[in-house]
Amino acid sequence: MRVLVVTAVAAEAEAVAAGLTGLVSDTRPLPGGYTLARHARTIPPPGATPRPPSAHTPVVDVLAAGVGPAAAAAGTATALALDTYDLVVSAGIGGGFRPHAPIGSVVVADAIVAADLGAETPDGYLPVDELGFGRSTHRPPGELAARIAKTLNSLYAPVLTVSTVTGTAARAAELSARHPRAAAEAMEGFGVAEAAAAHALPVLEIRAISNAVGPRDRAAWRIGLALDSLRYAFQLLTPVLEESP
Repeated sequence: MRVLVVTAVAAEAEAVAAGLTGLVSDTRPLPGGYTLARHARTIPPPGATPRPPSAHTPVVDVLAAGVGPAAAAAGTATALALDTYDLVVSAGIGGGFRPHAPIGSVVVADAIVAADLGAETPDGYLPVDELGFGRSTHRPPGELAARIAKTLNSLYAPVLTVSTVTGTAARAAELSARHPRAAAEAMEGFGVAEAAAAHALPVLEIRAISNAVGPRDRAAWRIGLALDSLRYAFQLLTPVLEESP
């Protein structure tokens, strides 16, 4: 399988790469100032028949595309325009909604939702699809996403994409009321999913939880723990990502 994993920042990309056990890596520049890290199986796993690298060699490319849905979409689209993939994954750390997703846990999205792409009205918030201008939700491939959630022993629930990170109890309560099953909040998933959809590719989102969604309290964030959880998640997923599409 040829997989593109898109993160926001280098620390997340490095955590993903550290989890990709048994793969040999190199880097190459992309237009726009991006750097793509390619991780490929150039030596056979134990018991496998040796074979030279080819178009069928399992590849996981990791790209740090920048923060927010626009940067994520632009970086993802750049990579997809230059190579062929079977799957796109938005990955990184994020906030967890209480009580669903505690700090250090991992969430696999069953829906990737643009939670603030729409309009405020006197009667409340209207998502962009209800305004007739597009879509606000992408659905990952159910069988694969559920299998990955089981492999990771993780929560399988909606992940919200926001352009402004939640920093108050009132905003957290509003999002939870609008999306009662939502388990995590991040800033890139919907942008990655839009680019993947433009290329007719399936997309997943995987988030390791570094903080609770709600009042902004940086002293309570556990970014190191979340990055460790992200690394371990991709360590567990390496065999899945190497499978034939």
